[in-house]
Parts: sequence; structure tokens; C-alpha cells
Amino acid sequence: MNIYDISKKAGVSIATVSRVLNESGKVSEATRQKILSIIEETGYTPNAFARGLGLNTMNTIGILCADSSDPYLASAIYLLEQGLRSHGYDSLLCCTGYDHAAKKKYLDLLLSKRVDAVILVGSNFVEAEAEKNQYILEAAQEIPVIILNGYLEGEQIYCSLCDDYEALHASTRRFLESGRKRPLYLYRALSYSGQRKLAGFEDACRDLGLQREDFHSACVNGSIAETRDFLEALWEKNSFDVILTCDDEMGIGALKFARSHGISVPHELSILGYNNSKLALCCDPELSTIDNQLSFSCTNAISLLIRALEGEPVPARTVLSAKLIARGTTDEPFFSLI
Repeated sequence: MNIYDISKKAGVSIATVSRVLNESGKVSEATRQKILSIIEETGYTPNAFARGLGLNTMNTIGILCADSSDPYLASAIYLLEQGLRSHGYDSLLCCTGYDHAAKKKYLDLLLSKRVDAVILVGSNFVEAEAEKNQYILEAAQEIPVIILNGYLEGEQIYCSLCDDYEALHASTRRFLESGRKRPLYLYRALSYSGQRKLAGFEDACRDLGLQREDFHSACVNGSIAETRDFLEALWEKNSFDVILTCDDEMGIGALKFARSHGISVPHELSILGYNNSKLALCCDPELSTIDNQLSFSCTNAISLLIRALEGEPVPARTVLSAKLIARGTTDEPFFSLI
């Protein structure tokens, strides 16, 4: 059974059936009820794509993320999907990996599915090289693009993000003011968020008068075990009394390193994670971390999207302040400065 069969059985044109299905145009109540009765009797289900073409909306939002196994990204996807559903939108998820060509390929795929808008989850979608962001700018010429935890300037691009620079700057400053003298910062990549975090750490060290040889940063794109092993190798060359990390997984890797070397946490070594994920509660002592307000950021991202789809004025960038969550891997002098 298709729309042609419905029109023939009802004795009306295909256009009339389409108007009833799409709730558009003028159709007499008697004709409307006749068509609806036939639809109910036959169990006809309209093709979603064809119906979307008629309404000029698929009620579907595309979501791109690099890796749904990442705890932070997985939480973001869940929050976004739940929020979109509450507004009557379905979600179409693509996990792109971190390769630039794959990101572009999957964004093109979502556009071909005629989604109403796209949400890019994570700052890794915003590249340092401007030409690599061109595909996002081109997509935004067709539909609204929301970027979660990243920023890119362009028409129909709306960003909801945490102030990562201030979060790392304030935390590093607190550590140094509480007596720590040899800070180390671990990060995974220099995405938009990664660059902001690193700059916050380095600027705080300079602001407190540390020389370049007194503070260190290192890129470690690895697991908990790989982070632990990296720190063991680094410890032989440099000593440090506080480790700040770009996510909680790295923070736990730092905690495992300390345990394996008999280093007292937090008395000899303080450790700070980032994201306030569930992982921060799955270790002993529990991990102090920075809460980047993911839930609020996702809620805000959906609000921006709905307003953009409804044609309302939308700010290009909304920046949220992070919160410090002090637990067992930071000591009393640090607590007192919160």
C-alpha cells in the first residue's frame, strides 16, 4: 500500500492525500476523515523522507562525534539525544574518528539525509588550519551548525563552550599559591579546547613568576596505562609536585603512576583531572577534577538550535564558567583557595 493506492481508494488526487498527511492546505473535513479512515484501515505508514520533503523538515538532527566510547563524548551524546527528543526531534549519529577526511565525509552524509541541523560534539572538529574548517562553513550555508565545546566564527554557526582557559589558569594559580612549585600539564591534542587549556596553564605559571624550566607540559594521547608508563619515563628526567590533566582518564593514569612509585597523594603529589566524569569517582582516593558543566552546555546547545530553527536571534557564542571539584587528590592548602 502506497500513497497512490490511498488516493485511488479515496477517489481523490495524490496531492489531496499529501495535504492530509502533511496537515497543510485546505481539505474539507469530510474528505480528510475519509482519507484518515482508509489510512487507519490499511495500516499505511507514510514514507518519512517523502513526508519531510513536503513539510520541508525531517525533524531530525545530525550529531557528529569522534569517538562514542570516550566517556565525555558518550555523556554528551546521551544528553543531546534526550534533549532533542523532548523537543520532538530524532537524532542521527555518526562517529567519525579523528581523521579530517572522515569528518568531512560524514558531515556530507548527514547533509544528504536532509537533516534540519547538525551538532558537532567536541572541539576536535575545529582545526587550527583555517582551510580545514571550510567544509563546516559550507555546511552552515545550508543548515544551522551547533558546536559543543569549540568555537568557529561563521554564519549559522552557534557555539556552546566552557571557558577552558580560565579553568586551567585559575587551577594552576591556586596550586602555585598553595605552595606547589613544579607543575606538569598533560594533554592529548591541540584542538581548540586543547589550545585554550594549555595557554591557561602556561600563562598562570608565567604570571606567578616561574621560569620555563620550572614548569612542563606534554602530549600523551594514550590510555590510563599508557599515561602511567609515560610518567614513569618522565619521572627519571624531571620531578614534579602537581599534575594537571586535560581529562579524568589521564588523571587516573597519574594516580596509578604515583601508587606504583610509592608517592603520597596528595601530600607529595597533587593531581587534577578534567570533565568531572564518573571515572573521577572510581579510584581511591577520588580524583579532584574540573567540572566543565557538560549538562548545562548540552542544554544550552539545544536551546540555541531550537531558536535558530525557529528563526529567532541566536548568539554566536555562549561561554560557561567551570567549577572546581576538590576531592582526595588535592590537599588542604589547595582547598582553602577555592
